[in-house]
Amino acid sequence: MIRVLIADDHPIVRTGLRAVFEGEPSIEIVGEVGRAEDAVARVDAQADGIDVVTMDLRFGAGMSGAEATRAVRRREDAPAVLVLTNYDNDVDILEAIEAGASGYLLKDAPPADLISAVQDAAAGRTVLAPVVANRLQERRRRPEVALTPREHDVLALVAEGLTNDQISQRLYLSKPTVKSHLAHIYGKLDVSSRTAALARARDLGLLR
Repeated sequence: MIRVLIADDHPIVRTGLRAVFEGEPSIEIVGEVGRAEDAVARVDAQADGIDVVTMDLRFGAGMSGAEATRAVRRREDAPAVLVLTNYDNDVDILEAIEAGASGYLLKDAPPADLISAVQDAAAGRTVLAPVVANRLQERRRRPEVALTPREHDVLALVAEGLTNDQISQRLYLSKPTVKSHLAHIYGKLDVSSRTAALARARDLGLLR
């Protein structure tokens, strides 16, 4: 029996996933949570012997799905993490994979594909949606600068003209964290100022 924890901040999505998985005899839903932090806490408790966590990427304020994935996968006896999301951009894909996700599927995948993905993840196999696999192949052929979703958020607010203090308040981040994100952005873009970062990001098409 594959024991699955569902982590998604939308109740309707959780209900839909539960309905899909409960129709498969080899899968048992051991719980569902609406916050990334709660998913990490449930795995840390290990009360349910979780085998696979289905993880959304965006949870609003607080820990992101990628951050939760990284925290979950740090455990020696970590369950597999299968990312189920609506987002298929390069930044999200890379951050999830680098965080240790065993798979990356879009939420509009057919039920049979979702079930197979959980089974593959539980068996230690990697599963990627076709569009995601294609993106990764293209990226290997054409390396690009990759910012994390949070770095994108910070950069977008810089583009709006917000100060570090204002970014801190808008994103509910500490000021040192904002500065750290900016330092990482500067390093990835090989620049040393906000103005240069914005110019370089626009050249690379990183600003949405």
